[in-house]
Amino acid sequence: MEERYVTVTSENIDREHMCCAISDKKHQKGVELKKHWLKERIPEGHVFRKLDARGKVFIEYTPLETAWVPIVGQNYLYIHCLWVSGSYAGRGHGTALLDSCIEDAKEQHKSGICILSSTTKKPFLSDKAFLLGHGFEVVDRAGDGYELLARSFDGSLPKFTDDAKSMQIASPELTIYYSAQCPYITFCIDEVQAYCKQESIALHLIKVETWQQAKELPCVFNNYAVFYHKHFLTLQLLNSKSLQKLLEANRGKDDHGR
Repeated sequence: MEERYVTVTSENIDREHMCCAISDKKHQKGVELKKHWLKERIPEGHVFRKLDARGKVFIEYTPLETAWVPIVGQNYLYIHCLWVSGSYAGRGHGTALLDSCIEDAKEQHKSGICILSSTTKKPFLSDKAFLLGHGFEVVDRAGDGYELLARSFDGSLPKFTDDAKSMQIASPELTIYYSAQCPYITFCIDEVQAYCKQESIALHLIKVETWQQAKELPCVFNNYAVFYHKHFLTLQLLNSKSLQKLLEANRGKDDHGR
């Protein structure tokens, strides 16, 4: 039987599940916030397409001009997330979803598609080798091995903003930028707040609430970014245990990262 994919719309969003947090009860608040965020983005051309099954199989993309990332370019689509996991991996879903995005871009007469990746595999980012195998190329780089990959249809290319490449802020405090796009984020923020309160760690949380704000961020960003001692550390979502480990690894460093 042929697999069926569903595009989430304003009409069906309330009855469709968010693939990345299907059965995990601790993330249900985040799912509600994600759906609210999506309802506001769909009229802007944001697309969330998923396998019609209870699995983590989906692609999410949007016009680059209003994408919540510090990346700029003309007439591109930006892929926020392409995720296939569990028993669904290795069955061609990643290719099928990516091909649907490429087809959509061409139908809209876009100049190309771009996506955040990295020189080596990092959590929550699409695999570089997979993308290269589907016609993407590295078109820009930022610190810590992050790369912007694009598949151009007309030769034009997107790029990171200059601010995104700075990967530094003025404050030495633990600082986290985040948005409501990922349903895991709400739980992670709650865990981080509780841990920092328990350990008397100064914490500065900055919620990204518009695409304009996202375009001006001082680092690469998909929906979450962590700084400590003025320097960027990671895009990885943190719970209390992973935060503890990260802080211990960086506690002896000064504001120059040494």
